[in-house]
Amino acid sequence: MTMSSALLTDHYELTMLQAALLSGAAQRRAVFEVFARHLPGGRRYGVVAGTGRLLDLLQDFRFGDQELAFLAEHRVVDAPTLAFLADYRFTGHVYGYREGDIFFPGSPILVVEGTFAEAVLLETLVLSVLNHDCAIAAAASRMVHAAGGRPIIEMGSRRTHEQAAVAAARAAYLCGFATTSNLMAGRLYGVPTAGTSAHAFTLVHDTEQAAFQAQLGSLGAATTLLVDTYDVPGAVRLAVELAGPDLGAVRIDSGDLAVAAVEVRQQLDALGAKGTRIVVTSDLDEFTIAALAAAPVDGYGVGTSLVTGSGAPTAALVYKLVAREDADGTLQPVAKRSVGKPSKGGRKWAYRELSSGLAVAEIISTRPLDETAGRPLLIQLMRDGEVIGRESLEAARERHRLTMREMPPTAQSLSPGDPAVPSIFR
Repeated sequence: MTMSSALLTDHYELTMLQAALLSGAAQRRAVFEVFARHLPGGRRYGVVAGTGRLLDLLQDFRFGDQELAFLAEHRVVDAPTLAFLADYRFTGHVYGYREGDIFFPGSPILVVEGTFAEAVLLETLVLSVLNHDCAIAAAASRMVHAAGGRPIIEMGSRRTHEQAAVAAARAAYLCGFATTSNLMAGRLYGVPTAGTSAHAFTLVHDTEQAAFQAQLGSLGAATTLLVDTYDVPGAVRLAVELAGPDLGAVRIDSGDLAVAAVEVRQQLDALGAKGTRIVVTSDLDEFTIAALAAAPVDGYGVGTSLVTGSGAPTAALVYKLVAREDADGTLQPVAKRSVGKPSKGGRKWAYRELSSGLAVAEIISTRPLDETAGRPLLIQLMRDGEVIGRESLEAARERHRLTMREMPPTAQSLSPGDPAVPSIFR
């Protein structure tokens, strides 16, 4: 039985609905937009991720008997509101940037059109999915660039919530990670999985030799042996002695990784294992990966920093009402004026202006523009409550790869700074 996503929301969404039903505003047409007022941590760009997961959750946003019983028992809303929720279906339209695309401050990465009653209930679900996945994707994208073509394994499941781990693995793969250790991400989203052994496997055996022999006997010489449980040079020598020169890889998980990689590479080459790769792990992030660029490292494993957004665990996205129907049925722009948190009213359209193949501006307009404005960024994801914009994770992964090629060189800087592309409002 599919679990409803309807209670993945905040209490105040329902109290607003109850009051709007009383005032008559609930049925007014409304437009909400998701955007970031700024990029967290001085990042140069953001990455859209989570849209595919969100569309699945929106389809299951229904208040069934169990959900209604909970709301009634805890007196969250009154009887008329419960009756409304019993028949709730989102019947509006959703537009958005494609997954894998890039965004900047003010980019309307999701536009929700419907009645106020339908659209306001989606706020928390939309933001919880997009804020998490976009944050992970931005960190992953920076790490992939820092790796310079060397593969990265996502291995952060033990450092976050069990469901967040699955979403993080998906977002990381979307942005170019090679594999994940998370099997549920493999099952649900087709992300390639990989994994060999931990220090516990070595420690449970009487000797390191016995542990290596067992792993080689089970997985073959192409496996990756963990060589820093005791003495690295001794373990490397033993690994090549047992597996031969065709040993797939060794993994180093401690110490000065740059120094250790050089020493291990020299030792492997001297032992004739010139094709054996070196994989490093141990609290890596984009900065430590970049610092290892000159080291003889063939791959990385990243955990904690990836699943926590490498210091920016949220994408700073908000869900704001930008237009609502007035008494004569016309949509009117609305915007909050609060200090430090202003918004721009009116439904938006977005375009990316390119020059010689590179992005030079994000054009955000309150009316549709022609093709001279740039490439349209918003596509329809839902029509009349039905999903029409699904695509494969592989398609999103390829989009991110191609979109990054459009970014100016400043986008790849790891130092804090201004967005790589300016947002221009018209």
